Amino acid sequence: MLPYNNSSCLSTEVSDFILNCFVRSPSWQHWLSLPLSILFLLAMGANAILLITIQLEASLHEPMYYLLGLLSLLDIVLCLTVIPKVLAIFWFDLRSISFSTCFLQMFIMNSFLPMESCTFMVMAYDRYVAICKPLYYPTIITDQFVAKAVLFILARSTFLTTPTPILSARLHYCGKNIIENCICANLSVSKLSCDNVTLNKIYQLIVAWTLLSCDLILIFVSYILILKTVLRLKAKGAAAKALSTCGSHFILILFFSTILLVLVFTHIAKKKVSPDIPILLNVLHHVIPAALNPIVYGVRTQEIKKGIRKLLRRVVERCK
Repeated sequence: MLPYNNSSCLSTEVSDFILNCFVRSPSWQHWLSLPLSILFLLAMGANAILLITIQLEASLHEPMYYLLGLLSLLDIVLCLTVIPKVLAIFWFDLRSISFSTCFLQMFIMNSFLPMESCTFMVMAYDRYVAICKPLYYPTIITDQFVAKAVLFILARSTFLTTPTPILSARLHYCGKNIIENCICANLSVSKLSCDNVTLNKIYQLIVAWTLLSCDLILIFVSYILILKTVLRLKAKGAAAKALSTCGSHFILILFFSTILLVLVFTHIAKKKVSPDIPILLNVLHHVIPAALNPIVYGVRTQEIKKGIRKLLRRVVERCK
């Protein structure tokens, strides 16, 4: 503990925090621990298989699959950042988290979720070009386009979201160190400070709503244009094929946006719902999409199915 001189806070600064999950519903930890462990293993395994398949299968070395690989990589990092610590709390009651680790977790969560959202937006644009401007697809959606898109995704999210954990880390934490959450969410941590956190709250609110709203608007505009184009297709089976191609993208985007909206509305209506509900949704949002993404794509995309089958055959042959 380091001494801190401030007339408004005559105490010592904290060097670590205690994550206090589900304060009002402690029994949730018992029935959530096993399903959450299964979802975590499923997310890790499915995304790892998908990444290896894209890496080894030459037919999947195309822009659409590179973007899918990026999505899997983001899912893995988010899962590894959040879920192991939550499971450590559930299984072994290891609630303590160091000051630096807490803010590192906050930085990754704040930057990687907008990265996922932006990746979905780029994937929607990819499908828009493929269906609405098919003749231009090979010249627009190239490996160079993917490289530039990845740089944009990383730069935009990192540049705009980095101030949030920095603002929180610069606050003085001189009394309470118990975070009423399973993770180091910005608002849950910053409210423990004895400083004014208004700037912190306003900045996070503006950035989060701006990034996610812009992405979702562009995504849904892309799919409206795709739908209009599909309905004009007269070739037999063309409309069904086009919708099938976009179906897996749209399912995952819809789920990603729905769970985010539910999380936002439960925070807004926090007086009418248990405070543990937003915490539960926040935890689940870091693992359920990660588990679903590779499964939905694996089931609905023939090329990925074939690639996974080839990969499994190779593994079986080597084991013989």
